[in-house]
Amino acid sequence: MKISLKIFLLFFISILFNNCTTADLVGSWKSPDIDTLTVTKILVIGMTPNVNARREFKKKIKDEYAVRGIEAVMSLDVLDSNFTFDSLPENQIKIIENILTSNFYDAVLFTKVKGIEDRVVYNDNFERKEYLDVKFKEDYNNHLKIINDPKYYDKYKVYHAETSLYCICPTKDRDLAWKGSINIVDPTSVEETVNDYVNVLILAMEELNLIPEK
Repeated sequence: MKISLKIFLLFFISILFNNCTTADLVGSWKSPDIDTLTVTKILVIGMTPNVNARREFKKKIKDEYAVRGIEAVMSLDVLDSNFTFDSLPENQIKIIENILTSNFYDAVLFTKVKGIEDRVVYNDNFERKEYLDVKFKEDYNNHLKIINDPKYYDKYKVYHAETSLYCICPTKDRDLAWKGSINIVDPTSVEETVNDYVNVLILAMEELNLIPEK
């Protein structure tokens, strides 16, 4: 019940500030076996074709962990420059696991862009009085712009991103502690988008006791 209440409050805050941010939390799951996660060293992996976005994300998330006394290490600082995430055969998985366990990592934060969706919405004037007091002829003529005006519809992109937090436990496999789905709506600036995403991400993990508050 306690976790459910926190998730509800998190969604409420996310909706409240939705008009002020490009990032919106749309899904969250936390392992029922984990109440509070204590981390001292974490590996950060970002998977996106946008190199600038990946660099900005890693810097921002590293700073957020640093102010909380947690060492965040970027994947490129640990893994060989020729390492690829195109696929992970068993031998590469073992390499990563050996690196993590031998260097005392507590967790892995894995963020990826899973898909891009084109959305189209029309300019909605449904509740304006002048659009309510109309006859059929007026209604028809007023909406001829659906055919004639290409600007009647707003087109934008939504990026579906997902962040997974894995706990590294000596006696278990790399268990999933938390997963959050975040939509990035119509991004225009890499820096602004990354800031919004990380802010939503950190808030979500704070609310669920997966990262300490500042």
